[in-house]
Amino acid sequence: MALRITDECINCDVCEPQCPNTAISMGPEHYDIDPDRCTECVGHFDEPQCQVFCPVECIEVDPDHTEGEDALRNKFHRLALALK
Repeated sequence: MALRITDECINCDVCEPQCPNTAISMGPEHYDIDPDRCTECVGHFDEPQCQVFCPVECIEVDPDHTEGEDALRNKFHRLALALK
């Protein structure tokens, strides 16, 4: 599953640099997560770093982008190959 940032985001700039897939960027009102790049940190960390560092806990699972562990791992490998 990809994650999403809710309207409770305070634009503190903490989550963006923590994302190893550069999936987080500033949106029109608050930070957004690109579901095509979000692997919930699978392949990098044991837990999503944006959630770990978010001071207001406004990052949740995006029900519109549900993916299992295998799909997230495949996405991680696809993104890693694109960087080469």
